[in-house]
Amino acid sequence: MILADDQQLVRSAFAMLISATPGMAVVGEAGTGRAVVELARRTPADVVVMDIRMPDLDGIEATRLIAADEQLAGLRVLVLTTYDTDDHVLSALRAGASGFLVKDTRPADLLTAIRTVAAGEALLSPGPTARLIARTLAATPETPPPPPAALDRLTDRERQVLTLVGRGLNNAEIAGRLGLSPLTAKTHVSRVMGKLAARDRAQLVIAAYESGLITPGPGAGPT
Repeated sequence: MILADDQQLVRSAFAMLISATPGMAVVGEAGTGRAVVELARRTPADVVVMDIRMPDLDGIEATRLIAADEQLAGLRVLVLTTYDTDDHVLSALRAGASGFLVKDTRPADLLTAIRTVAAGEALLSPGPTARLIARTLAATPETPPPPPAALDRLTDRERQVLTLVGRGLNNAEIAGRLGLSPLTAKTHVSRVMGKLAARDRAQLVIAAYESGLITPGPGAGPT
């Protein structure tokens, strides 16, 4: 994986932890956003652990460039932030990040998060994610929702699935809620991602809120 943070001490601490973990390796480090994009383009990796606030090019724009590069389609970005109330996290998720963690997370949780993202899953904590989206949409009501035509392509069942993904349910929980097999639930999620051109579940969560399928508020989390 690649570590991107403007603080050498932070990168060194993460590198020691990751390098000491079987099955994991750090293949490169970068201290600026532009440097991490260039590094990603020339160094094969599964995950970028990305700080949001970096010089030259911030982590949000670096994430956007990585997500938009077809040659980096298999590379996932895990965003690190100082606080889970950082409104910039929502921008990073919109840009294509697969999830976020706060920097003071426990080492074991960081390693689990890296494995989760490397496996192609999104890493979202429904509570903090819902609060971020609710606060951001309330502060910027002029933010336009996704084009209605995108949601019009979804069947009624797919809209139900998108809503449950937005509420933080995994495939097994979606299957139980809708009376489906886990494989059928997974197929529905994949079809929704394809129709909405979503990189992963993180973007489906954003779409569920911004499209109005879920109204931000006290009941926005899992039910």
